[in-house]
Amino acid sequence: MTAEKSGTTGRRSGAETRADGTGAKNPPDDAAGAGPGSGSPDERASGADSSGEDDTAGTVTSAGKAKRTRKARRTGAAKAAGTASTADKTSTADKAGAGTDKAEADTEAGAEAEARDKADAAKKDGDAAEKNDTAKQDGTGDDEPADPWSAFGPAPEPVLGRPRRAVRAVGRFLVHEWTLAVVAALALAAAMTWPTLRYPRHTLPQDYWDPSLQAWQMAWSGHILRTNPAQLWHSNTFYPENWSFAFSDTLLGYAPAGLIGVGPEHAVLRYNIMFVLAHALAAFGAYALARQLGAGRIGGAVAGASFAYAPWLLAQAGHLHIISNGGIPLALAMLARGHGWSLRYGYRPRRRHAGWAFAGWLVAAWQLSLGFGIGLPFAYMLAGVVLVSVVLWFVRRRKVKRPFGRRLFLADVLGGLVFAAVGAALAVPYFKVAELHPNAERTIGDIGLYSPPASGFFTAPAESRVWGGLHEGARAVLPWHPEMTLLPGFVLYALAAGGLFFSVWRVRHRIFLLAGVLVTMALAMGTRFFGGRFTYVPLFDYLPGWSGLRTPGRMMLWTTLLLGLLAAGAVTAFCMRVRELAAERVPPWPGPWLRLATLLPLALVLVEGLNATPQPVVPRQPAALRTVDGPMLVLPSSQNLDQPVMLWSTDRFQPMVNGGSGFTPRSQARIREATVSFPDYASVDYLRQIGVKNVVVLRDELEGTPWEGMLDRPVDALGVAREQVGEAVVFRL
Repeated sequence: MTAEKSGTTGRRSGAETRADGTGAKNPPDDAAGAGPGSGSPDERASGADSSGEDDTAGTVTSAGKAKRTRKARRTGAAKAAGTASTADKTSTADKAGAGTDKAEADTEAGAEAEARDKADAAKKDGDAAEKNDTAKQDGTGDDEPADPWSAFGPAPEPVLGRPRRAVRAVGRFLVHEWTLAVVAALALAAAMTWPTLRYPRHTLPQDYWDPSLQAWQMAWSGHILRTNPAQLWHSNTFYPENWSFAFSDTLLGYAPAGLIGVGPEHAVLRYNIMFVLAHALAAFGAYALARQLGAGRIGGAVAGASFAYAPWLLAQAGHLHIISNGGIPLALAMLARGHGWSLRYGYRPRRRHAGWAFAGWLVAAWQLSLGFGIGLPFAYMLAGVVLVSVVLWFVRRRKVKRPFGRRLFLADVLGGLVFAAVGAALAVPYFKVAELHPNAERTIGDIGLYSPPASGFFTAPAESRVWGGLHEGARAVLPWHPEMTLLPGFVLYALAAGGLFFSVWRVRHRIFLLAGVLVTMALAMGTRFFGGRFTYVPLFDYLPGWSGLRTPGRMMLWTTLLLGLLAAGAVTAFCMRVRELAAERVPPWPGPWLRLATLLPLALVLVEGLNATPQPVVPRQPAALRTVDGPMLVLPSSQNLDQPVMLWSTDRFQPMVNGGSGFTPRSQARIREATVSFPDYASVDYLRQIGVKNVVVLRDELEGTPWEGMLDRPVDALGVAREQVGEAVVFRL
């Protein structure tokens, strides 16, 4: 029996058979292998560092020694009991041989009783020694005798009530890694985007052109979903055009925020809050992805900070649909977590979780709903990953048995269908716009205008507090520097370069990451990389929807993410080495300072991401926009001037000719051209024919525009009523 039990123990403590049948040991579940939101005991245990594994091994060794000691004592007690049994048999035989000798029987009975007493005493000594060893292992044993009254009234173990259990659960939640990561991401976003939240109702980051448009987009989506969802794509702007909400990226995923508040001030406040939250989500998503792939906490923080606060993104502060990229790494982290896959530890079937995989597909669909500008490359990347995964499964299907499982397979199928359905539903209006407005389609010539040279990868935008002034001369030679200053950070370059030689990632994974960096850089150069014949142009010609992307430089988003993962591998290896050095130091007092040094890469990345973004005050809404009905035209009108007008319409959302987007519809161009001579008979008649009832003229905006001097023209013979409403003049047709 002893041999059989030992064999069983050996099998349990030895190599554990994997799901693929190899019989090799599974890699240790390190902290870096924990996925986002991991809740199982194994996954919570994986949050410990490598020293925790050594402590665990020591505990197991001590437990094994204590077990062998207790077994030896039990063997001694059994031998004593065997002596008593032998004495029992001997006395019985002598009693049978002696017959009627009572004195001798009494003697044998006394010997039997004495043997039993010795056996009981030996057993009690063994039990006492075992309890003493257990107490010493628990840290509760000492030289003082136990309380003699505990045998009569042992104290019951405390039973926690519901309030105390709730408090304990809340406490565990508050100190959980992912709770702390969310709080840190929010606090860091508020600090790194400051002073966005100083006057959130009255200022907008960078300028008030595109941010006004995007503030209107969120307000319109919330308003129309609350009042008439069927008219979502037919907005109140660009009258009399239909499908006007699809003239640019829609930020439709932020529609729930648009349900709160009415009017321009609430729209500006909503925009600023979402601007800060977008940075927080980007940092948290990249942190979660790096942690799931196997990076340590500080390495993950470096990946998150570099992805959210790269200097090149400061030039995109006025483009919320580009800043809102956190769903990409977060979805990838969830999908990797659901499939039990890690860059550092490979495929681990025990960590599969269908719920995380399905959630990853939902987050990916939400990211796609924020706009195709960065969502379309993300969709093609996911399609490529699925294709490669299917091919690898087909090749290795005999080596890896059931790599998915039924639930995970269904989660992938359903999640993929949801993602595809969302993408198809969102694409329909854009294909309709492309059909109705051929001038909206991009050409290779348009792509060439926005394609940055190689020097753009080392040039920072003017909004960079550290490099903005120093790179002024380099920006001057760029044709369109807001889309061509693509510096991800010199610190990030250095950390990623170090990650090629010193990292926790395997060599082949470093090579794959480097290849991804080079490929995405070539794509970001558009037609500047050998004319784009082998990189961007084939995608432009053959991938549906790719021709609608006019700024190749935004592919730098993927370059930054891959550089961050390379840097995370290097920083994680650096932190592990520092822990080893701190443990070896004698005396140990420099240890905390050595550990503090591991935060230096994170601090340098954050310093390089400091902003000098202007915060202009949004022009005040004219009183006429709160009272005049539509359809209406606000003059003067242009691409930039119309964007604040869209924001001012968020009180009533009256139909208006004005609107700003990535292209100018021909009908809007004709209206602007026809009204340059307004008010005259031809312009008034034309506006009446298309259904415009009121024309609002902003007196303070006329100087320097084609409409300058229009207020001096007479209207008596035109049948037009003219009145002053605040600082605007209203012509009622």
